[in-house]
Amino acid sequence: MQHILSPALLHGDGPVARLLQVDGLHSVFQPLANLRDGSIYSHEALIRGPAGSPLQSPDALLEQARHEHILHDFELMCVAQALTQWGAQSTPGRVFVNISASALIWGVRRLGAAPLTDVVRQMGVAPHMVVLEITEHERVTDLVPLCKALRQVHASGMRLALDDFGDGHSSLRLWSEVRPDFVKIDKYFTRDVHQHPEKLQMLQAIRAIADLFGTTLVAEGIETSEELRAIRDLEIPYGQGYLLGRPAVLAREAIEPAATTVLLDRRVAVLPHSSQHVRPGILRSLITVQAPTVTPHTSNDDVAGLFRMHSNLHAIAVLDDGRPLAIINRRDFMNHYATLYFREVHGRKPCTAFANDAPRVVELDCNVEDLVGILTSQDQRYLSDGFIVTDNGRYLGLGTGEQLVRSVTEARIEAARHANPLTSLPGNIPISLHMQRLLDKRASFVACYADLNHFKPFNDHYGYWRGDQMIRLAARLALTHCDPQTDFVGHVGGDDFMLLFQSSDWLQRCQRIVDEFGREARALFDEPARKAGGIWAEDRYGVNRFFYCTTLSIGAVRVAPGSMRLAEDVANLAALAKRDAKQSPDGISWRDTVPNATAASRAKGQRAGTDAQPVPAR
Repeated sequence: MQHILSPALLHGDGPVARLLQVDGLHSVFQPLANLRDGSIYSHEALIRGPAGSPLQSPDALLEQARHEHILHDFELMCVAQALTQWGAQSTPGRVFVNISASALIWGVRRLGAAPLTDVVRQMGVAPHMVVLEITEHERVTDLVPLCKALRQVHASGMRLALDDFGDGHSSLRLWSEVRPDFVKIDKYFTRDVHQHPEKLQMLQAIRAIADLFGTTLVAEGIETSEELRAIRDLEIPYGQGYLLGRPAVLAREAIEPAATTVLLDRRVAVLPHSSQHVRPGILRSLITVQAPTVTPHTSNDDVAGLFRMHSNLHAIAVLDDGRPLAIINRRDFMNHYATLYFREVHGRKPCTAFANDAPRVVELDCNVEDLVGILTSQDQRYLSDGFIVTDNGRYLGLGTGEQLVRSVTEARIEAARHANPLTSLPGNIPISLHMQRLLDKRASFVACYADLNHFKPFNDHYGYWRGDQMIRLAARLALTHCDPQTDFVGHVGGDDFMLLFQSSDWLQRCQRIVDEFGREARALFDEPARKAGGIWAEDRYGVNRFFYCTTLSIGAVRVAPGSMRLAEDVANLAALAKRDAKQSPDGISWRDTVPNATAASRAKGQRAGTDAQPVPAR
C-alpha cells in the first residue's frame, strides 16, 4: 500500500500525516441489522483519531487532511486500516468501509495493474466480504472514470454501496448509472418518520426504485423504537443506528435488547397519513425547471454556450414552434464537445445530431402511469435526461429525476384511497362512485357489507402477519365467487369489505363465501386452537375470555330502482344489516329498501339470533 501514497503524506509533517505515519488511527464498528429477524447482517467501519484529541472525530480528520492536501491518501489509509483491523478480529460477516468516489478513482489508478483481490487479501479479509461505501463530500460530476474504477472493484469480488442517499449529494442519476448493490438511506428520512407523512412517502418511493434496480436498502440513523417499527413495517430489509448498536472497537454479536424487543413485537406500526387531496393519477402541481430552449437550427456552439451559462442545467429541450422535438443531455453533449476537432467540424452545425429525438414528454395533467413508465423503461436515458413537461402540447419546462420520484410518490399515496394496498381491491372512493352510478342509473342491485367475527382477538394473538393473511383470504374468496362482469368487490379497510352484486344468485354466492371462509380460516389457527374451537384473549375491556374461531358475516341491502338516492344512505343501511348478520346463525342477513315492503318480508330478511356461545371450562 505504501508504494501508491503521495510524497505529501510520506514526508508531511502535518497532524494527520504524522498520525498516519505512526498508525495513530483506529476503527470502530457499528452493526447493520436484519430488520426481519433482528440478526446482525454486517458492520460498518468508522475511523477515529486519538481519544480526547481535537482529531478524534472523522469530520475533524477529513477537514485537516484536506487542509494538508492529503485527502486521497488519508481515505485509502483509512480503508487499509479498517480492513486490517477487521481481518485481525476474524469476525464473520461483511464489513462496509467508506471511501469517496474521487479517492477510489485515484487509488485504482495508482495501483495500476495490481489486482485488488491480492491487495485486500493481504489485509486478512476475503474480498467478497467487503462492501465499498461511496461517500460524497461533493457531487460526482464525471461518472466515466468512476464506472471504470467500479468495474475493477466488482471484478475483484467486492460489492458497492451508495451512502447517504437523499442528502443532496447522492443523486438518482448516480444510483442509475453506478447500480450499487446497496443504497443507504440518509438519516433525514428516518428521523421521526412515524410523524411525517412526506418522509414516509419518500421512503416508499425509494423502495420502489430499489425494487426496479434490484438494490438492497439500508436505513441509517434509527434512534427510537417508533422509527424502527415504522422502518420495519415499510419492509426496508436492513437498518443501522444507535438504537440497534453504537460503534465499538469489537464487532457485536447481537443488537441492543431494546431493538430486539421492537423487532420481535408483532404489533403493526401506526404510520402517518397524508391529508393531501388530488384527483387520482393526476399530478396538478408538477414542479418544472424553467430552462432555456433551442431550435433545430441552433448550432452546437450556441448549445455549449447555454450549458456554460447555466451550470446547473441538466438538459435543454429542442422546440419547433413551441412544440418539443428532442432533448439534449448536458453530460453527453459536453463529452462530445470536448473531443478533439469537434468545434472545428461540428461547432456551427445544427444541434439535432447530438440530441435524443425520442424524449419523454409528459402533459401537466398526466396520469401517474406515464411517470412510472419513465422509471420502468428499459431506456435509462430518461432518468438522466429527465422529461419535457407540456401543457396541451406546448412546452412548459423540464422535469428532473428527483421531481419524478416525488411526483410518483404523491400520486401513489393518493392512489391508496382508490386501491387498498393490502389486497389491491378498490377502496372507499371507487366503492362510493360505483354505488352512486348504480343508483343514478336506477339499477337493481344488492349492497353487501362483509365483516370478520372475532378478528381482533385473532390478530392480537397471532400477530399482524397472519392477520393480513386472513384479510387476504376474505378478499380472495369474495373475488372467486363474484362475477367480474356484473359484481363489484371493494375493500373498505381493515376486515371490512363491500360487495355490490348485480348477479341474481347473489344469496348463493354470499353463502359460498361465508361457508368456505369458515373452513379455510381455521387453518390459520394453531392445532390447539382448532381442537378447542377458538382462543383465549383479552376483549376490548381487558378481560380475558374465550373467542371462537374467526368467521365471516355478510349484511345485505336489496336496493330497488329509485328507492334510494345517495350512496352514503345505502352504506349506512348495509352497516345495520351487517349488525343483524352478526346475530344470525348462518352469518347472513338482509334488508330491503322498498318503502312498502311488508312487515313479514322485512322480518324474514332480519333473521333473529345471537353469536353468544357458552364458554367452555378452562
